[in-house]
Amino acid sequence: MSERARVPPTGPAAPGPAAAAVPDPPAGQSSDIPPGPGRPPAVLAPRGKPPGLWSNRDYLGLWTGDAVSSLGTSMSAISYPLLILFVTGSVARAGLITAASLVGSVATMLWGGALADRVSRRAILVVCPLVQAAAVGVVAVWVARGHSPIGLLVAAALVGGLAAGIRSGARVPALRRIVPKEQMAAASSQIQGRDMAAEFFGNPLGALLFTTARWVPFGADAASFLFSCCGVALIRRPLGPEAARAVEHQSMLADVLEGLRYVRAVPFLRFIATWAPIVNMIATGYFLLFIAVLKYRGAGPMTIGLTDSIALVGGITGAVLGPALLKRVRAKLVFLSGGWAFVVGCVLTAILPVPWEIGCSVFLVMLVLVPLNAALDSYEVRLVPDQYSGRVSAAVFFGAQCLQWVGPLLAGVLADEIGPPDAALVFAAALVPLALMAHRTSALNILDLPVDQVQEYRLPERPCRAEVAGRVG
Repeated sequence: MSERARVPPTGPAAPGPAAAAVPDPPAGQSSDIPPGPGRPPAVLAPRGKPPGLWSNRDYLGLWTGDAVSSLGTSMSAISYPLLILFVTGSVARAGLITAASLVGSVATMLWGGALADRVSRRAILVVCPLVQAAAVGVVAVWVARGHSPIGLLVAAALVGGLAAGIRSGARVPALRRIVPKEQMAAASSQIQGRDMAAEFFGNPLGALLFTTARWVPFGADAASFLFSCCGVALIRRPLGPEAARAVEHQSMLADVLEGLRYVRAVPFLRFIATWAPIVNMIATGYFLLFIAVLKYRGAGPMTIGLTDSIALVGGITGAVLGPALLKRVRAKLVFLSGGWAFVVGCVLTAILPVPWEIGCSVFLVMLVLVPLNAALDSYEVRLVPDQYSGRVSAAVFFGAQCLQWVGPLLAGVLADEIGPPDAALVFAAALVPLALMAHRTSALNILDLPVDQVQEYRLPERPCRAEVAGRVG
């Protein structure tokens, strides 16, 4: 899905002959986590309660810098489709802008993950926002001059997406260096809640600024990226990777393939990386349709911004309630409920006539999806060792987001041909078999386990060529 509603955000494949000779996992451990040599004992619950996240200075700095950046991005994110819709009236062209950004992100995501496991993650998280600031700053200048050529907007979105893809590979590995594993679900909920709150305030503010001067939301976004850079630069802890690990890598391509091999070996990650692409494709198209349906119902820019904020309250509520919910409800039930909530939300968006009612339909979707994403993040962190973190998180995100760029294009074409409400119903129908699929797979059985019982999985070592030659001789 989009970053505000990501499901990361993965015929079973055998883990390989090396894993087949390893004994079964210990009693109480899910068989859906493939066995591998060198696995440590089960991770136990922490003995003492760690300090709160708000007492963690590094986390607070990272969270605050990204909060300002998210506020700016939310202002430009709603201004892009408004600019196209109110200048040309074409939903398809508005979808093209979103698609360009997503294509750029997908194109560099895997390489960004490999890069994050071999070079300074701090440098990646500082340089990439500067590139994004330059891209959206160019848009602000051109719009201020009274120009809005579609080619320039697409190019700027593409460049920003390329930088975002590289940046995404370093975000999870850096976060896990400053947040204890047992607090990852809470951190994920807080980060999602922060982004929802940024959109809650940023969308109507962006729409208001757009009606005042169309270039201002883009200029504000360019400036906001500088806060993200500062937040990362002030982190005191090393973000990795260690130099000793960096020299072990043979090539970028080998690192990318290693991340993909890891995801393929773990049924849970493999399912997320292969099931989520279609869900996220539909989600990105759905949020464009959400704006298009509101305009179809007669809403203006300010009403659209306010209605979107109603929907975002659901995400903020989900972020606040998420950690407590995940302590009382199985993560698998949260996952399954999220799929059906999305179906219902699409249907209600299509049939409800009043903007605030449409906002409430998305409220329902966001209320469930935020805890869902927090659960998936916490289970992934428990499974993946730090030295694989960049590559594996990038591989999972790549699988989950590789088709996102299709969603806005498909939504735009359908909306122009059959109307936004009917297009939303088509998307709802496409979600039904995906929701049913989640009920039938065994790959999600790991979500029945408490997260603190999940063990790290280490890939079986591949024999070197000399060993293979010796066996043959």
